[in-house]
Amino acid sequence: MTETAVRKSEERMNLVIVGHVDHGKSTVIGRLLADTGSLPEGKLEQVKAMCERNSRPFEYAFLLDALKNEQSQGITIDTARCFFKTDKRHYIINDAPGHIEFLKNMITGAARAEAALLVIDAEEGIQENSKRHGYMISMLGIKQIAVLVNKMDLVDYSQEVFEKIVREYNDFLGHLGVHPMTFIPVAAREGDNIATISPHMPWYEGHTVLDQVDAFTRPEGSLAKPFRLPVQDIYKFTAQGDDRRIISGTVETGTAKVGDHVIFYPSGKETIIESVERFNAPNSTEVKADEAVGVTMTTEIYIKPGELMCRADELKPKVGRRFRANVFWMGRAPMIPGKQYKLKIGATKVATELASIESVLDASELETNHNKQQLDRHDVGEIILETHRPVAFDNRNDIEPTGRFVIVDDFEIAGAGVILEKVAETDSIFDRQIKQREFAWEAGEVSAAEREQRFNHKGKFIIVTGEPGSGRRNLAKKVEKHLFDQGFNTYYFGITNQFGDLDQHGAAGTIQRDRQIEILGELARIMTDAGLLFITILTDIDEFDLNKLRKLNEPNEVFVVSLGDPALGGAVIDVQLEPSPEIESAVEKVVEGLTSQQVFMDFSI
Repeated sequence: MTETAVRKSEERMNLVIVGHVDHGKSTVIGRLLADTGSLPEGKLEQVKAMCERNSRPFEYAFLLDALKNEQSQGITIDTARCFFKTDKRHYIINDAPGHIEFLKNMITGAARAEAALLVIDAEEGIQENSKRHGYMISMLGIKQIAVLVNKMDLVDYSQEVFEKIVREYNDFLGHLGVHPMTFIPVAAREGDNIATISPHMPWYEGHTVLDQVDAFTRPEGSLAKPFRLPVQDIYKFTAQGDDRRIISGTVETGTAKVGDHVIFYPSGKETIIESVERFNAPNSTEVKADEAVGVTMTTEIYIKPGELMCRADELKPKVGRRFRANVFWMGRAPMIPGKQYKLKIGATKVATELASIESVLDASELETNHNKQQLDRHDVGEIILETHRPVAFDNRNDIEPTGRFVIVDDFEIAGAGVILEKVAETDSIFDRQIKQREFAWEAGEVSAAEREQRFNHKGKFIIVTGEPGSGRRNLAKKVEKHLFDQGFNTYYFGITNQFGDLDQHGAAGTIQRDRQIEILGELARIMTDAGLLFITILTDIDEFDLNKLRKLNEPNEVFVVSLGDPALGGAVIDVQLEPSPEIESAVEKVVEGLTSQQVFMDFSI
């Protein structure tokens, strides 16, 4: 066998098989497993013997339906993954459930598929889920589709029945912009047109299912596309003087190598790949699509899990808080405006809200409703989503893996979708909330000017930020004491008093931390309105966090002191100090900064 043939035989392809309940998906897979000799030795005989002992007719579907509750209910309730091979390649095939209640499992199975087999019962014809599954395949961007018209034996192998289904389903899929590569008449239980051409349908001159599967081409585009590595975690080792920070994740698309200039989004931080790290694997200098790897950088930068690592010389991802998307809703409760959900895209988990519904499509009848105010279960909607912090993403048509997402509601996957385009962030939900708060704000009879006159200073929100061990807490308390001794109305707020450990790391902690930042900003609004010099400390904040706190504290101002914190990027810093500064000098510089901004009424202390 030539080297090229060896590589071909080791090639793998992900397939998904979908269709309405009981249309024969599992039977098709069972026949493929049996006819390609991919079953464990003796498995077929074992299942046949089990059927004989239980006086049940043998079904090839029993090869897959191994769970007792699946066999007793007669429906596949989870996405079963199995494997078969041909001379050309290895296949991973996902048997996705057809029952309407398990559409979310179908999406899980189809999410990484490169081709799809869609099964329709010749006797029952096109059903509701046949249409829903066709829409979901199109939405997930699967281009290679073969439609199997199954159970042809039940309609006497009628060419007329087959061609009627071809016409009707082609017409439906055409409205979605989906064009199947072929329609194949099969009788999976009997093996007709599965691995060999059936003598019962001499009028059919196309591929068998097995030949069509081998005719699918495995997209090589994942390697050719721009490099995308969602950062899952950052590991730092301290044993034996090892000070590496290893950034880990699974490469979605593209390639990168040692020496490449990379940018992390949404933070925009830049550096160069210094090394590629793998556990118990040979050393290498390159990473590529589908590999789980770690990389180190030439300069120590501080990034958070959830960022998207990209090459600087390639197409940049979109970064923003608003995007237009197609969403298939599966939640028990409807998706409504004003409710907070969790959006997961790549390694990013972020709070999101439904900003607006553009239209809702009935995927069965292709009827569009432009006036619906919520997404009900099994609705397909074109919507605008707004996240609580910027995220990095791609349009689905550009790079599919980073253009897909799921929405979680009450700890369950309730929606799945694809991003169509970035949307301008004018009049965001957050901005409207701030405007509504200020419009409804009820002031007392003491004006801000009267408070300034009484306290001899303006209200100010003072944030001291820096890494742990930088001396931020000590400096904040010394500033409070110094200003208090000078007769000013000041208060140090220990961040752990209210929130515990606000400095949570990992994508899972991001949503909770964002909410705590919002609460802190609302508290600062009250304290500065009362005329206080309100002081607190923060770690691991970025430009977006600071801008959010500034908006939440409006109309009062924020004063930022940074002790060498490299995580602030392009944020405006009022006083920049080195970590662990000489304390008296540092306090003096903070006071000078406040004085220069005319916080104190006599402009001197």
